[in-house]
Amino acid sequence: MPNAHSLQFEDIVRATESQVSSRLGEEVAILELDRGVYYGLNPSGALLWDALQKPVAVSALHASMIAEYEVDNATAREDLLKLLEQLRAAGLIEICEERAA
Repeated sequence: MPNAHSLQFEDIVRATESQVSSRLGEEVAILELDRGVYYGLNPSGALLWDALQKPVAVSALHASMIAEYEVDNATAREDLLKLLEQLRAAGLIEICEERAA
């Protein structure tokens, strides 16, 4: 059930099967197959996209952002949740049934 609740740090998310993606240098191009819409992610988004190819906790994505980029905790959290909600609304990621411990 898409968008049943807002994403939480405890959620496990992953890329859906209704997309294909390809690296273009440091960026990623993604085709959402059901609607035939292309999306692009910059290098920081591409780093997250790579992690989303298997189930991953939102909190783990946040930790990788903090480790990779010079960004404070609150900004990283806000930016991450915003991007994930956009990807989810586009049908590119989904929340898995299980939750992080």
